[in-house]
Amino acid sequence: MSTRRIRWGVIGAGRIARQFAADMAHTDNAEIVAVAARERSRAREFAARWSIPSAFAGYQPLYEAADVDAVYIATPHALHLEQATAALRAGKAVFCEKPITVSAAQCQQLIDEAALQQRYLAEAMWTLFLPAIRKAQAWVAEGRIGALTQLSANFGYPMPYKPVGREYDPALGGGVLLDMGIYPITLALQFFSVDPAAMHTAAHFAENGVEDQVSMLWDYGNASASLSTSFRSKLPNVATIVGTDGYIRIPDFWRARECSLFRLDERIDHYYDGRKGGGFEFEIQSVSEDIAAGRLSSAVVPLETSLRVQGVMDRIRGEVRPTQQPAP
Repeated sequence: MSTRRIRWGVIGAGRIARQFAADMAHTDNAEIVAVAARERSRAREFAARWSIPSAFAGYQPLYEAADVDAVYIATPHALHLEQATAALRAGKAVFCEKPITVSAAQCQQLIDEAALQQRYLAEAMWTLFLPAIRKAQAWVAEGRIGALTQLSANFGYPMPYKPVGREYDPALGGGVLLDMGIYPITLALQFFSVDPAAMHTAAHFAENGVEDQVSMLWDYGNASASLSTSFRSKLPNVATIVGTDGYIRIPDFWRARECSLFRLDERIDHYYDGRKGGGFEFEIQSVSEDIAAGRLSSAVVPLETSLRVQGVMDRIRGEVRPTQQPAP
């Protein structure tokens, strides 16, 4: 492992950026040297909280900062393409919060830009970096549950309807699919190497026509996946991967700390990660190691994975339409 410390600049000063900054303390190959926000006061408050040397109003000064190696983008979804493109063109490595873009076409555009600039690009889908998820993948690869037959995953928290704001505003990439649905979708695609032969989708829509609940049934012929996501209610947020010889249960899979392996009703194995931070430290450590080694993408979340997820979400959106006009 390289001993080089990657110097990070953070775009955005909201909740996700705060978790990124807090978990930086639990890595040994990274540090934050700059933060940028739309308002100088927010950038300065963030910098003071995390002892960051530079705080910028606006993003261009951070892109151009000579002491920044890599940029972490933690802004609303609809801004990701523009900001990631600008950072790549400024010669920075880019780690962009999920979803990396809001469509497969945008994702391909960004991948092409990274290739043109010969700069690192990866999506910050932190779930896939978590040791418990990786352990579950290893159990499946080792044949410990036999042949995969079913997968279920759900993720939902109540989000009060506000037409202005990141969750519900279409102009900001609002809707439950991009915000929360990406988690069960990404998880399912990790365990199934091919896309489903058929997809059945049911959705509910908020007053402005943005989807606030989506249920999905994917048919693979010999296997199936049942996925759901919601802004309307708290879901169990559990993933279960079922095979012919056993199953794996992952509570709170999107931020998984543990996973359990069952044969019939007996738990025969268990894994707990013993983390010291909130869970972002695993992705920060991994991506910083990639950048220090001169790699251009992540082996944990390859760009092909991000593009595949975006393509499936495009397909889901194509299957669902509001069943009624927004209420007057």
